[in-house]
Amino acid sequence: MSKEKNEKKYSPTIVSTFSGCGGLDLGFHDCGYQTVWANDFSEWAVETFRRNLGNVIVHGDITKIDPYTDKSIPDCDLVLGGFPCQDFSIIWKQPGLSGERGGLYKNFLEFVAAKRPKAFVAENVKGLLTANKSKAIETIISDFENIAPGYLIKPHLYNFADYGVPQFRERVLIVGIRVDTGFNFVHPKPTHGPNGKLPYVTAGEAIAGAELVPHNNQQINQKEKTTKMLELIPEGGNFTDIPKDSPYYVKGMISHVYRRIKRDEPAKTIIAAGGGGTWGYHYPEPRALTNRERARLQTFPDNFVFEGSNTEARRQIGNAVPPKGVHALAKRLFPLFTGEYDKIDLVKEFERYHKMTVKERLKAVNDEME
Repeated sequence: MSKEKNEKKYSPTIVSTFSGCGGLDLGFHDCGYQTVWANDFSEWAVETFRRNLGNVIVHGDITKIDPYTDKSIPDCDLVLGGFPCQDFSIIWKQPGLSGERGGLYKNFLEFVAAKRPKAFVAENVKGLLTANKSKAIETIISDFENIAPGYLIKPHLYNFADYGVPQFRERVLIVGIRVDTGFNFVHPKPTHGPNGKLPYVTAGEAIAGAELVPHNNQQINQKEKTTKMLELIPEGGNFTDIPKDSPYYVKGMISHVYRRIKRDEPAKTIIAAGGGGTWGYHYPEPRALTNRERARLQTFPDNFVFEGSNTEARRQIGNAVPPKGVHALAKRLFPLFTGEYDKIDLVKEFERYHKMTVKERLKAVNDEME
């Protein structure tokens, strides 16, 4: 009986906020974790999460949920959350914390303060690092440090292609470790690409055979003009490759517009929404990628079904964290929850990091990666 107990693996528990369709949760589930409570405001994202990850998600406005008093929210080992990123995005303007959505990080903060997990992981766009002249990330770090008994905060800019995702996608992952755990967390080094041991996973590899998957494979109604435009764009190219004397020439657009995949490298970033020309495009076929192909580029398994319309599924896929992109991080955190680690004096580390500027902190985190 003792042997059987020792062989039974512990599943660290997750409370998930701003969960979306569940990409971040799925990445941790793949590595032995279990989400026990989740929340999102989008009805269709909630339906997708529920279908694929279990009936633990609550549909509702997080600003109306009090994690201190709501008894339906269990204690947990880890709090996850990709608080809304639009106000931090480098594609659009950057109102940062002053924007309508920027302040929603405080709701994530409240969940951490109420549950006091051993660790938390927050995800956001690269623009978070520069929003409000870097004052946004400074404020966020300071607020999390001040949650008793204190959290050592280690932000790092990940390019998920470096961790086995067939897509160049940069996102900030902020990891907080509760100081009294004594856990020496270090972000994992890249596993793929020039700084890893394995080659990049390419877009061509990722979408091969995707047309055979029965779910989320509808092609969008594409205008003949779009097809003609795509026929003028080479593999890996975009709208700028259309000759200026062509009747299909367009100008003044950002680089991802009419971007076709390059089969021997990761795809460019999959986005959640936008007008004509923003779906991401196949090569050699002159058409938009299907949602299943987009899901493949985000590393969702083929049995993960997205609920809602084509546009709704696109939004969920584009907003998600690619599950495989966080596998290395989830594995690195796992010993914290099983107790299988050597403790260090994290108070000293906390004090050392606390004196750093954001730039110095990012460099320190990068230098210690292993």
